[in-house]
Amino acid sequence: MSQWNLSSSLQTQDALNRRLFLKHGTTAIGATALATLMNSGSGAQAARELGSPQFPNHAPAAKRIIYLFQSGAPSQLDLFDPKPMLAEHRGEDLPASIRQGQRLTTMTSGQSVFPVAPSIFNFAQHGECGMWMSDALTHMPTLADKWCMIRSMHTEAINHDPAITFCQTGSQLAGRPSIGSWASYGLGSENENLPAYVVLTSFGSGRPDDQPLYDRLWGSGFLPSKHQGVKFRNSGDAVLYLSNPQGMSVQTRRSTLDRLASLNEQHFETVGDPEIQTRIAQYEMAFRMQTSVPELLDISNEPKHVLESYGPDVHRSGSYASNCLLARRLAERDVRFVQLFHMGWDHHGGLPNAVRGQVRDTDQATTALINDLEQRGLLKDTLIVWGGEFGRTVYSQGGLSTDDYGRDHHPRCFTILMTGAGIKGGLTLGETDDYCYNIVRDPVHVHDLNATILHLMGVDHEQLTYKYQGRDFRLTDIHGELVKSVLS
Repeated sequence: MSQWNLSSSLQTQDALNRRLFLKHGTTAIGATALATLMNSGSGAQAARELGSPQFPNHAPAAKRIIYLFQSGAPSQLDLFDPKPMLAEHRGEDLPASIRQGQRLTTMTSGQSVFPVAPSIFNFAQHGECGMWMSDALTHMPTLADKWCMIRSMHTEAINHDPAITFCQTGSQLAGRPSIGSWASYGLGSENENLPAYVVLTSFGSGRPDDQPLYDRLWGSGFLPSKHQGVKFRNSGDAVLYLSNPQGMSVQTRRSTLDRLASLNEQHFETVGDPEIQTRIAQYEMAFRMQTSVPELLDISNEPKHVLESYGPDVHRSGSYASNCLLARRLAERDVRFVQLFHMGWDHHGGLPNAVRGQVRDTDQATTALINDLEQRGLLKDTLIVWGGEFGRTVYSQGGLSTDDYGRDHHPRCFTILMTGAGIKGGLTLGETDDYCYNIVRDPVHVHDLNATILHLMGVDHEQLTYKYQGRDFRLTDIHGELVKSVLS
């Protein structure tokens, strides 16, 4: 038998294999949807059809989300949760009755004492709601009546990587789909020329050498890989390999992709692997992004007053301010899930100056983004989330002086902010004890937050599942309660 006939025979045997045959049958609908995406005159509608047909399963408040993730864990004690009585206990050892034998990180477990470190910053109430914020922040407090502040967040993870992984995927172990991937899988896309899930990263000036971020934090895990986040780079081409090679015209590129699509479709008909669909769809998306991404990144037509509102860093590609403006432009184009990761909040020492640096990065730009969305009529159907992976300890890591201290990781309580679509503005939810160490009222777990985010996007978190290795998985695992009190 010739080599060609042998190869053809083996392919036929594979196609007749019972397991592959069943897989082929289950992916036929997906192939039809893909063909619709590539050929339909209504690209947005076709893109939506690639989402799960049962979602949204209730009326969504939010069409899109912008998640401003503050990587490294901002200190709630120095920004949002005032504890004036701590001044009386400055330098005292944290009472054992407060610590309650809590697990410590290796960075402070060897300390013989845990000196209480009151915040160096002063707090004041803002807005008609009287929301407390520290004077480290000057712009975000002007939105007090729009913010919903949850002071009673908690998590199990005590170190950065598992804690960030847990926030993003609902598991401390790597490999699960990220929240943006779940949103893409459940709801599909509203824009055929841009990904449903876009990720932007920036380095903070408070600690430029902070904990690294890994691409798996916006990965699709066991979901089809077309749902993974597309990261826009900080320098050079925003997305690699979008530009045509030198000497290749658009027509040549189009012809090449058409031939590749034909070969991939033949391969899919033979083996039924759904990842082949992803390959075809991603080639097509990359081709369309050759036009959509340069247009997205061109801010030359932005009014001067808008650019100035984001601060001077808006002109520095890859800065937090630049990414906030880009997030607004992505929201205008109906990108479903935009996530900004801003590094630099891990302050084990030199916290006061480091916090000031982080605030310079984020305070004005965050406020400008929200005002910009509102002025364009987008805030009413855009959900904004601001927060990190856990909190910081009331006791100082290492030495304590009158104007300097550090704080270790603290999973028992931390603060996040939300505003926009479906959120009750001017609300402060939850309460911590006098040492900002334990929650005493209205605890909110990370699973609860993720359940609420999905709810606002029209998705019941218990119904958004994916069968993998014989088990139905979901973002919130077997947990998660809707935080009804934050809903407008």
